[in-house]
Amino acid sequence: MPITSAQPPALQTRPLREQVYDYLRTEMNQGDLQPGAFLDLNAIAERLGISRTPLREALLQLEAQGFVTVLPRRGFRLNRLSLDDIRHYYEILGALEAATLKAHGAALGIDDVRRMRELNAAMAQAVAAEDFDRYYALNLAFHEVYLGLSDNKALLALARSLKQRLYDWPRRAGFVKAWEEHSIASEHARFLDLLERGAIREAADYLQDVHWSFQVQEPFIHAYYFASQSAASQAPAAETAGPNGRGR
Repeated sequence: MPITSAQPPALQTRPLREQVYDYLRTEMNQGDLQPGAFLDLNAIAERLGISRTPLREALLQLEAQGFVTVLPRRGFRLNRLSLDDIRHYYEILGALEAATLKAHGAALGIDDVRRMRELNAAMAQAVAAEDFDRYYALNLAFHEVYLGLSDNKALLALARSLKQRLYDWPRRAGFVKAWEEHSIASEHARFLDLLERGAIREAADYLQDVHWSFQVQEPFIHAYYFASQSAASQAPAAETAGPNGRGR
């Protein structure tokens, strides 16, 4: 998404740093910017036809969200997602979502729960069709039904940022189908049953202690985030590197 005068006029009303931020996030989601790499600010600024100032502003926003690290005299490095990062994010998300539900769950109506059931059914269809992008969007919408009851903008921004960090860096082409199927048929279904009964506190505890529990989800987490690393580490040396350092 080069930032040029050819962009629709509506986009030009937004601050340039926001347009640059969206461009970088798209590049990251698509895998064009890879974790562990250093960013060439001059090359990016030249490609976009902008100065380095809005680019640095966008990168500082990404730093605040955990996507990049500023290293003295070396520049901006794109962060890898470690197992500890995932554990910490799950702990935070579990606490935030549970607290939101406890504070605002009484405002959930019959139509809200019905909407969540519809979203859950649509998720099952998306998984069956192996359409992860649709599943991901529906899953976010499912959680937003109750998160959207909160007026705590800082809490909501943090929760959304952490989910982006977990799922968009970069967005993986495939997914662990058994994980999504379990989440839909078991965890979401149980959660919805509790909401229908009006057991808000029990539903909130279930969110934190099961749905967002790193210990509960850890086998799936390893399968989704680190399966390729495990396979690479177990591959015979003769198969993983040839004389030019590339795999055969």
